Amino acid sequence: MTDPLDITIGKHTIGPGHRPFIIAEVSGNHDGSLDKALDIVRMVADSGAQAVKLQTYKPETITIDSDAPDFRLSDGHELWGGRTLWDLYQEAHTPWEWHAPIFELANSLGLACFSSPFDPTAIDLLESLDTPAYKIASSEIVDLPLVRLAASKGKPMIISTGMASISEIDAAVAAARETGNDQIVVLSCTADYPANPEESNLRGIPVLREAFGTHIGLSDHTPGIGAPLAAVALGAVVVEKHVTLAREGGGVDSSFSLEPAELASLARESEVAWQCLGQPRIGATTGEREGLRFRRSLYVVQDVRAGDTVTADNVRSIRPAHGLAPELFDVVEGRTFATDVARGTALTWDLV
Repeated sequence: MTDPLDITIGKHTIGPGHRPFIIAEVSGNHDGSLDKALDIVRMVADSGAQAVKLQTYKPETITIDSDAPDFRLSDGHELWGGRTLWDLYQEAHTPWEWHAPIFELANSLGLACFSSPFDPTAIDLLESLDTPAYKIASSEIVDLPLVRLAASKGKPMIISTGMASISEIDAAVAAARETGNDQIVVLSCTADYPANPEESNLRGIPVLREAFGTHIGLSDHTPGIGAPLAAVALGAVVVEKHVTLAREGGGVDSSFSLEPAELASLARESEVAWQCLGQPRIGATTGEREGLRFRRSLYVVQDVRAGDTVTADNVRSIRPAHGLAPELFDVVEGRTFATDVARGTALTWDLV
């Protein structure tokens, strides 16, 4: 099934007629090791997910080295309390020279590989690698010049909406469309790390689809895969989750990231959830046809002679379904049989 809004990223098609597009976000879970980053890519390919995603920035392109309160996370932050932005991004960033080998390996394994750019120089780098798409991170949704620049490259745009108001989402989508690019997926997102499932508000997915006329997905930071499966049931065609080789010592985002078996489960079960959506119809399916034969109906359960009275002893509601409907017993009870009838015969009108 095709849809006029279907989007192609690499060899993968995104839309309601296709299995959910699962994006594995590496973020800083490479833990400063290119070898580990490449191992994550291999793990993603083995999992059945279709895409691996990076974040493309340098500490100096996203913040400045300052210890002032404006540049320090709140002490009460669950994961990174008290750290400066510079310190966090110094640890978490993916060195630019790693991008080429990561892209090369991912492409060789059949994965779509792309990234979130955080400034124009990042877009230049990603264009040099022939990125098949761009992802706008939640915090960058208000950077409309960045959105326009990325969209102007003519690649699919995946836009996260964590923290954003409906007017901010509208402005970002409009900025992308101003360039003539309508290949847009809007991701429902709660930009908290880790996110509380109760704050996911997934019922907003149909609202976003109606408001913007785009495909909708989910960028999820809750533990596990419950939220993504619920999102698929509500119409999400893209799911993004952070991934790690192991949560124990697995990197800066590892506490809310999926381990290999969990990512494989997400890839598998999201496809099952999508298949279960089916069509908006009620009634017996092709697979239920055999079951229809074994509904209950009225059967003669004792050998009877012509003239015998129909009673609860010689006619009962049993399986299969070739006789009169069970509710008709009150109509035939007390009538007489018109002919001899053998035990195991479906009761029909001509027999009474």
